[in-house]
Amino acid sequence: MRVFAVLLVGLAVEVTALVAAFGAWGLLPTLGLLVLGGVVGSVLMRREGARTMAAFSEALRTRRAPHQEIADGVLIAAAAFLIIVPGFVSDVVGLFLLFPPTRRLMSRRIARRAEERERAMALNLRYGQHPMAGGVVVDGAVVDGAVVDGDVVDVRPESRSESPSNRPELT
Repeated sequence: MRVFAVLLVGLAVEVTALVAAFGAWGLLPTLGLLVLGGVVGSVLMRREGARTMAAFSEALRTRRAPHQEIADGVLIAAAAFLIIVPGFVSDVVGLFLLFPPTRRLMSRRIARRAEERERAMALNLRYGQHPMAGGVVVDGAVVDGAVVDGDVVDVRPESRSESPSNRPELT
């Protein structure tokens, strides 16, 4: 539902921007700017896509996890979609994602999140939980919130040799 709302708002913003541009400049300059944005975006997309693919291949060749390169590829694909969609606002956002310094900011955040999820999934698998269980796994149990290191101290006066049958029943 949230995605649908974002798409509706984006569509309304695009239509508003196109109507304003048509009113200010006329039909031919508006169409010319849309085509120019698409051409510039296509050239940038091709160049950055090739660069990202080379970096991905290098990461695999050096046996390094390609989180950053995958994030860059996803952002370039999103930028390609935004540039293909006609409109000024989508072209600006797409070019923003294609521009290497701004894309690097976004892809670092995505890569960092992917690495965190990878570590959590590995811990979940190690302790027999479902990989997508979420939370932190401590001694086979998923713990939400902060995990505090410490020792368990038994303060009961009974002896430790008490058999399970002698214990009071929990209700």
